[in-house]
Amino acid sequence: MEQPVVASSTIAWLAFALGVVFGAVGNKTHFCTLGAVSDVVNMGDWRRMRMWMLAIAVAIIGTCALQLAGLVDVSKSIYTGSRLRWLSHVLGGLAFGVGMTLASGCGSKTLIRLGGGNLKSLVVFVFLGLAASMTLRGVFGVWRVQWLDSMAVELDSAQHLPALLAAGGMAPERALLLATTVVGGLLLAAALAHREAWRADILLGGTVVGLLVVGGWYVTGHIGYVAEHPETLEEAFIGTNSGRAESFSFVAPLAYTLELLMLWSDASRIVTFGIAGALGVVVGSALLALTTRSFRIESFRDAGDLIRHLLGAVLMGFGGVTALGCTIGQGVSGISALSLGSMLTTLSIIAGAALTMKVQYWLLLRNA
Repeated sequence: MEQPVVASSTIAWLAFALGVVFGAVGNKTHFCTLGAVSDVVNMGDWRRMRMWMLAIAVAIIGTCALQLAGLVDVSKSIYTGSRLRWLSHVLGGLAFGVGMTLASGCGSKTLIRLGGGNLKSLVVFVFLGLAASMTLRGVFGVWRVQWLDSMAVELDSAQHLPALLAAGGMAPERALLLATTVVGGLLLAAALAHREAWRADILLGGTVVGLLVVGGWYVTGHIGYVAEHPETLEEAFIGTNSGRAESFSFVAPLAYTLELLMLWSDASRIVTFGIAGALGVVVGSALLALTTRSFRIESFRDAGDLIRHLLGAVLMGFGGVTALGCTIGQGVSGISALSLGSMLTTLSIIAGAALTMKVQYWLLLRNA
């Protein structure tokens, strides 16, 4: 019996719906990775960091449940290849961390702030998308492939922890359970260890964002999965830019959004999961801002503010594509697949952001 092929528009609408929830909840709970790092570095406040950790833990556990149920195979994603491009992960992550600090937020926060009326985020959106496109297939992409991606370690198995454990002789299902229990369990315990984490906004933001990432895997990896496409007779994932299972990420999809707008008459281009999800975040944030009367038009203070945001956007676009994701794409979606590259990228993003904050604080004191 031939497997029915779901329409790409169905995947796009499901992604848009998930994105709307992401934008509304992210706006309401002030979910922000940059804010989480900033709160810890500058004030010793771990509340938003616990929210991010909770999101990662929920995503890991939920993604494991999907795999154990046979609904999704995250090994068929961009995060789990056997080639560990360690230099791209480190330098891309550092660049993204520096960039999001200069641009006042990562990709997801840019979309959330844009929905709230922030014109600075509109500029960041455009330049982040342009830089990401240049890094995918433009001049930055040539440099990336020649100088960064070539520095890699070829592993004997896929780079996610369950595959590495299975390569050592452990049963695949047991390896998945062990890796999920250790990584997901430790993150969950760390996130909820202090009573400050048991606030409604922290629990809501962390739980919902984590579940939305799980939902993204389900939409692309199960609903959109075709074992044998009737046209190509090959395995296919409908409505994704990568041609594989994917969940939320907010760097490359911004590039694809700009390309779709510029090449709208090209019938081969469609609204994909990533594009629809990003647009949904903007709409969801805007709906919450309008209903709570918090919608405010905000622009740049001066030329220096504009320059910082432009530089930050370019660094995020370059770094996010080079490292295969952002604070959500690698920091939640990638880690939910238990990928070594995702963990390396996430640590590099945090390091880049923390270092930039320290430099900014030193410059502030010097000028004072």
